[in-house]
Order: sequence, then C-alpha cells, then structure tokens
Amino acid sequence: MDSATCLAIAQRDGCEVTALTVDYGQRHRVEIACARALVRARGVLDHRVVRVDLREIGGSALTGTAEVPKDRSSAAMGNEIPVTYVPARNALFLSLALGLAEVVDAGAIYIGATAVDYSGYPDCRPEFLAAFEALARVGTARGIRGSPVEIRAPLVALSKAEIARTGAALGIDYGLTSSCYDPSVDGAPCGRCDACQLRRKGFSEAGMIDPAQPRT
Repeated sequence: MDSATCLAIAQRDGCEVTALTVDYGQRHRVEIACARALVRARGVLDHRVVRVDLREIGGSALTGTAEVPKDRSSAAMGNEIPVTYVPARNALFLSLALGLAEVVDAGAIYIGATAVDYSGYPDCRPEFLAAFEALARVGTARGIRGSPVEIRAPLVALSKAEIARTGAALGIDYGLTSSCYDPSVDGAPCGRCDACQLRRKGFSEAGMIDPAQPRT
C-alpha cells in the first residue's frame, strides 16, 4: 500500500521511475509478485528485483520461523518494536537503491516509509531518513561532485487514511497490493497482523473499501 502510493507520487512529480524490489527471503513473498504486477499496471519500464537473503542473518519473524504477532493493540504498535522488525532493513534497502541511483543517474530515491500509523520500526522515522541522506552526500560520487541523491519520503507524516486517499486520487489499484506479514499459501491476507490491522484502519477511516481484502 505504502510503496504503491509512493510510486504514484513519484510519477505525479514527473519522475522517470526505475523501480526496485528487494527479495530478501521474506515469508510474505506475495509482495514480490504484487510489485511486478503493479509496475506493469503503472507503465514502469525499468523494474529491478535484487536478491539478498537475510535469512542467513536472522533476527526477524519475517525471515524466520517465529510466530508473527497477531491482534496487537494500537498502543503496543506505537511503543514496542515487534519481532517482525528486520534488523537494519531500510538501511540495506536504501543502500541498494543508492547504488542503483548512481548507476542510472537518478537524483532522488522515493521510499514509502511512514511514521504515523506504523509498527514502531526505528528505520521508518524522519531522523533515520535524514541521517541516510547525510550519508549519501559524503559516501557517493554524486555527493562529492555536488549533486547528491535526495531521499524523499512523501508519506512519512501521513496517516494510513491519508495514504489511501492519496493513492486512490492518483489512480492506484490497491487490489494489486499486499501488506500482510503472514498471508496464506494463496496470498490471502491474515487480517490480524500489524500490517493488516493498520491497513484496515486506514481504509475504514478514509471511507474506502480495500479491494485486496476478502469479502465476508
């Protein structure tokens, strides 16, 4: 949901998009297929899928066999770092994107991080994103030549409801997206993990129907 909306915003901003998906050994692999379908639907011609197996590092329910938390309260989501946190994931994702940006001569990286309705991950906060942008200024050829890559996080201060409304206004088909951390073998969302709860809350508060959720 967040990445899809971020893509639409980049296109609205007039960017020629190179899309990056990271196959990191995540158990919710349906999101990779969703990413392929989404970029096709949005007319993105350059989509890279990079494989980095974080199962060898471990430390997260998303790359291991630990149980994905279900039915956590909003208070718990805002105050506790859950076992679904993948250590340094966004630092890795942004590093890969930074390397790709230099190769394709991109001036900006768009990332769908949000720090309003989220699961308490430390690498979704504005402080982290600002620190990474500072790193990009001093650790890349573009940076030392005076044209550093910008880190743009257009969703960081938006609620899930605001994200849903923004994406809908930009023509995103949310039926092509998946947010669930623990989907069934056919890709259906569990409806109970943090990601499912936050997504449901967003669509409900936006007064919208989520086309990716099964009807009951």
